[in-house]
Amino acid sequence: MATRYYIRLPDGSRARGTTPSLSFTAQGAGGFAEQLQDALREPALFERWRLLQDEPDEVDPALGVTDPNAVVHGEQHDLHIDLQVTSSIPGHVLKQRLRLLAGSAWELRDVTAA
Repeated sequence: MATRYYIRLPDGSRARGTTPSLSFTAQGAGGFAEQLQDALREPALFERWRLLQDEPDEVDPALGVTDPNAVVHGEQHDLHIDLQVTSSIPGHVLKQRLRLLAGSAWELRDVTAA
């Protein structure tokens, strides 16, 4: 079952994770949406993060779940960016991916059934 997540990046220029190789590189709403969508659809971000761990083989494989049907839309509003995510990815996995991509510079505004 898909869920819709409403996410805000209060300042897109600060939406960067602590590890540059895992972080957002986007500058605008469309780029942020595309990078998050890729992180939900494909295992590449998870795999890069997993390989950085002290014991990569001990990382819970459930954190690597993907949703090939995930869709992310982005809208720019002055400095802040609103992202609407529709996905079957569990909320804790979505939050982990957002922390990798944006650090703590994001807000979960609402969650609804899709």
